[in-house]
Amino acid sequence: MGLNDEVGRRLKELRQDAGLSLSELARRSGVGKGTLSELESGRRNPTLETLYALTTVLGRPLSAVLDDPQSGVRESPRGVSGSAVTAVLVERYEDAAAATDVFRVTIADGATQESTAHVPRTTESLMVLSGTAVVGLPHAPQTAGPGAHAHWPADEPHLYSAPHGEVHGILFVRYPKGPSPS
Repeated sequence: MGLNDEVGRRLKELRQDAGLSLSELARRSGVGKGTLSELESGRRNPTLETLYALTTVLGRPLSAVLDDPQSGVRESPRGVSGSAVTAVLVERYEDAAAATDVFRVTIADGATQESTAHVPRTTESLMVLSGTAVVGLPHAPQTAGPGAHAHWPADEPHLYSAPHGEVHGILFVRYPKGPSPS
């Protein structure tokens, strides 16, 4: 089974587990019903933006569609690309407090990608390996070069940019569990 088939199968399982129809998930996520149907059947290539839109509505980490932690078998790293960012899932860690996805990311030279808000209380941290990244909240972007890092709330719209050449880094996306503090 290829990446498209695996992602489609997991996406359909998550949607059904959430008790959502294809139409309802499409409506809530802003992803077209036809696109969602093609993703679930493995006939469409998933993009990073589309998968985040869907997993956010489902209240799940991106790794829930890229990796199968229930199988007990560690699959080869799974990658997905967006308009500027290519992300390869290299690790998924989960405990009672949170699920954390670890990605090896590349931000394309001169490109900017805007990400929609993820599930509440999600945070992201980028450790830059090479290049200079501009990341975080659009109204307060952070610049990080080799060996530096940036950290921002990912439950708000945020961006990734590589204005001066390709950027390579390690991205940590942390999804806390349980109710939000009041």
